[in-house]
Amino acid sequence: MFVSPAYAQGAAAEGGNLLMSVLPFILIFVIFYFLLIRPQQKKMKQHREMIQSLERGDRIVTSGGIVGQIIKVTSDSEVEVEIAQGTRVQVMRQTITEVLEKGAPIRSSSKEKGSRGKQSQAKKAEPDEAEAESEADAEEPKAEEKQ
Repeated sequence: MFVSPAYAQGAAAEGGNLLMSVLPFILIFVIFYFLLIRPQQKKMKQHREMIQSLERGDRIVTSGGIVGQIIKVTSDSEVEVEIAQGTRVQVMRQTITEVLEKGAPIRSSSKEKGSRGKQSQAKKAEPDEAEAESEADAEEPKAEEKQ
């Protein structure tokens, strides 16, 4: 009574309508590619290159936030990192997130201790000698004033 019968008009689908219905999906994929997928691939490539270029002496940060210095490259997948004086841990290369500074190869710890001690003793001796010379220079004008 109140409802009119619905008849299908133009049941055959046109080719243009199919393209217009798929076009938004293609457009969304292109946007995702340039805004999400491509930058992530670049970041992964940079991380892979950084992992391959790790050397002894580099200061690094792991994904857990531990900062240390590479002591030894043990294999393609592991490095030995010193995180504190005398504390060394094995770390997977993939867990290294950042290289803080590229370092020169480090010496063995026994040589460092000996050379540090000698350097600090030499530094302590130098100011004493310099102070003695400045005191001697200061006393000479006083002696001249008295005469």
